Amino acid sequence: MKIVIVGCGKIGTAIIANLVDEGHNVVAVDSDPKVLENISNIYDVMSVCGSGTDCDTLNEAGVDHTELIVAVTDSDELNMLCCYLAGKMGAKHTIARIRKPEYNLKNLNFLKQQLDLSLSLNPELLAAREIYNILRLPSVLKIETFSQRNFEIIEIILKEDSILTGVKLMNIRSKLKSKFLVCVVQRGEDVYIPDGNFVLEKGDKIALTASPSEVQKLVRTIGLDHKKAKNVIILGGSRIAHYLTNMLTLSGNSVKIIEKDPEKCKRLSEVLDKAVIINGDGAQQELLMEEGLNSADAFVALTGMDEENILISIFADANHVPKSIAKVNKNELSSMAEKLGLDCIVSPQKTVADVLVQYARALENSLGSNVETLYKIMDDKAEVLEFNVSDDFKSLAIPLKDLKLRKNILIGGIIRERKAIIPSGDDKIMKGDKVIIVSSGFRLNDLSDILN
Repeated sequence: MKIVIVGCGKIGTAIIANLVDEGHNVVAVDSDPKVLENISNIYDVMSVCGSGTDCDTLNEAGVDHTELIVAVTDSDELNMLCCYLAGKMGAKHTIARIRKPEYNLKNLNFLKQQLDLSLSLNPELLAAREIYNILRLPSVLKIETFSQRNFEIIEIILKEDSILTGVKLMNIRSKLKSKFLVCVVQRGEDVYIPDGNFVLEKGDKIALTASPSEVQKLVRTIGLDHKKAKNVIILGGSRIAHYLTNMLTLSGNSVKIIEKDPEKCKRLSEVLDKAVIINGDGAQQELLMEEGLNSADAFVALTGMDEENILISIFADANHVPKSIAKVNKNELSSMAEKLGLDCIVSPQKTVADVLVQYARALENSLGSNVETLYKIMDDKAEVLEFNVSDDFKSLAIPLKDLKLRKNILIGGIIRERKAIIPSGDDKIMKGDKVIIVSSGFRLNDLSDILN
């Protein structure tokens, strides 16, 4: 599928990398020739130098026969205009990055309708939601939601004293009396889609699927902290901090933002009246301690520097803050941070790239069971996808135990009329269901791809 990406900054480059990896024909558009040269040296893409609002540039990029155009420059207004022009010139689907809170909180639906946008992207808002979900249940590494929050997948690391350590998977559900499914296990560099004979070990990172109520019950049962973080310190007055603080204060949380730019502090204090805004350098340990780091339930580092976010989050960990989260965009730094003991990392670039991959796969699909949601987990070595089931699926109403599934495929859940089902061999996939599929080693475009 031909896809045009306008704007090759950090977000644009991450999107290009993922879409090229998916096998799409990608055209990169940017006004900086040096940026395009770097992109072309790394990825197999066509590049066009120019502005995304220039019709000649868009013509050269071939938008008239493009399935999808994605505008992710630093300017919301340029992105919207680019998509509007591309749509008028023949692009079938248009996606614009729109980041400003004033657009996203008030006028977004109106703008999408008037500009005929297929989708708007806000990396900062997506990252804020991801962090907010984690802070609801701080003992987990990651929470991803499906089907309007009727189903969840969580990641946890098994400690030596965990009641799951040393247990064979076929015995877990009867032992804990909870409705959940262990879908993926990462042990060192290896990732497994486990069967019932798989035995869990200390240090395993495991992904579990369940309904939200069962997730809460499970976390309590296995002895993890299930109380949400009430007192949160945020380092950096970024857009993510703005969105996250809104979410947290609306839920009754106490939030303190530390930002060294006095102008940013002034703007934040005007729009976030329920939060405490501190003008200071959060890299100074004395300031963090004075502002109550020792009594915080969670610390979230959201500065523009990955290295600073990692180091100060490790400092918060060392001072026994129950939950530390760092925004890290560089993949090489993410893996390094994990080796240093920082297990909770959020990447806006990765989140947006997942959304684009999901959207592109849904467009490619022709059999009717569209990709509704897609998440890459376990260091991108496994995927979790949510499919809508249509009457075109050839294995409707067949017991799961009778389906011939491809290797490294697991049916992680079924949502039927908003009811979450942890499937057994006797359950069946029916028309209208939403089905959660976990895979490793290959990509799925359609639900039928799970079958041998």
